[in-house]
Amino acid sequence: MYLLLKKIVKKIFPQKFVFKIEPFLRKIYSIFFLGNKFHCTVCDGSFRRFIQLKNDELLCARCGSLPRDRRLYDLLKNGNMLKGKMLDFSPSRALYRKFKQTPGIEYFSSDFANEFISDDQFDITDIKLQDSFFDLIICYHILEHIPDDRKAIAELFRVLKPGGNVLLQTPFREGEIFEDPTITKEDERIKYFGQQDHVRIYSVDGLSGRVKQAGFNVKVLQFNESLFNSAGFSEKEIVLHCKK
Repeated sequence: MYLLLKKIVKKIFPQKFVFKIEPFLRKIYSIFFLGNKFHCTVCDGSFRRFIQLKNDELLCARCGSLPRDRRLYDLLKNGNMLKGKMLDFSPSRALYRKFKQTPGIEYFSSDFANEFISDDQFDITDIKLQDSFFDLIICYHILEHIPDDRKAIAELFRVLKPGGNVLLQTPFREGEIFEDPTITKEDERIKYFGQQDHVRIYSVDGLSGRVKQAGFNVKVLQFNESLFNSAGFSEKEIVLHCKK
């Protein structure tokens, strides 16, 4: 039902208008999910269930947050990181709206390919801002798309203030990083990297090593949850918390 309604709305209305009215439509739709069994960390709503998508991810009916959005917001809030200048690469709509409304944040959202909601178009390998500018950087599922990821990581280090935080996440595999610049066809990239626009697949140790080489201190956060946890978090999730 959710996917059908979403398809109908997107067919009827222009994309910009859908984004504008989406919070209102979600608020109305979420009435059918009200309850006390589950709780969204992003919109603070309580529900009898989340919406289960085809890939089994659980989506909040009210704000549209996915499991990784809810985990990320939980980490930021509990870690007292929601303050100062914040850079968010290719943000989800749920978090974009949340951060825009959060007091104490000067929020910069960026999407270089112009496929996500954003206010800026920073090239992650050449961010046109001064050194030590940001207090917090969110870089979720970005680096696996970037051919020169070492240059991107160095740039994140440059624009981050001393004592600042970067939260990183990518798909991970066991063993070592696998990358091969000769793999350019979409079907081959899907086979080796998991998605047609990915250029590598990281291991946790491999990405941690590259981040440390740039000068960061790195803490690997590993989460293991029960299948039906109340916040709808993924059962297993890894986030790299990097500090300058």
